[in-house]
Amino acid sequence: MLLTYVDESATKTRYWMGALLCPEHTLIPLTRALDEVVEKAAAEFSGVSERAELHGYSLLHGEDDWESLKFLTRARIGVYGRALEAIGASDARIIIRGVNIPRLRTRYTSPDHPHDLTLSHLLERVDECADQMGEHALIIADEVDRADTHRRRLWTFQRFSTSGYRSRQLTRIVDTIHFAPSQASRLLQAIDLVVYLYQRRKSDGDRDGRAQRANRHLWDHVDAQVWHDHWWHP
Repeated sequence: MLLTYVDESATKTRYWMGALLCPEHTLIPLTRALDEVVEKAAAEFSGVSERAELHGYSLLHGEDDWESLKFLTRARIGVYGRALEAIGASDARIIIRGVNIPRLRTRYTSPDHPHDLTLSHLLERVDECADQMGEHALIIADEVDRADTHRRRLWTFQRFSTSGYRSRQLTRIVDTIHFAPSQASRLLQAIDLVVYLYQRRKSDGDRDGRAQRANRHLWDHVDAQVWHDHWWHP
């Protein structure tokens, strides 16, 4: 079984979703490794709690649980890097899908919501990856609005198929989508770190050359784990 953790990150023009596919034997070691990253930060820096959430935006901007490190950029990048190292050292796989929002709205009169569309594309690739590995996948996603709608859509995809040019019946994804608060799950936090950094790199969120180099260095920790990534331009 692949426990598959899903989260999203978006700008005004781009919508991204990522999935972290975790074989059962990785779940406890990766959770512990991420706990240790936060515990180390709490021991080194006053104001950081051992229960601090590893949240990509908050870490890079020094906000929320990481506000005490607001003026300690290297420290925050160090925490981010150690967390990504832990992910990269595991057997987890990463899938990322995205869509160009303006082009989606220009091409279609009544387009699907970017979240709905990107989630269906992501689930197709999760199903394909699980099939190749001879596994089944259980989806655990960060809490979002319209949870019941997403559950109904998955029910349809499992029994019939997704829509679009790569339509697929999702036979490897079991049960339903389980939604959970990210602050309670280190593995949801893991995919948040991954997809937020991916979004920053692909969306040119950082114009400064030093920030771009730092982002490339951070991404190197998990690049080998990426099974599939694609941004759709309708």
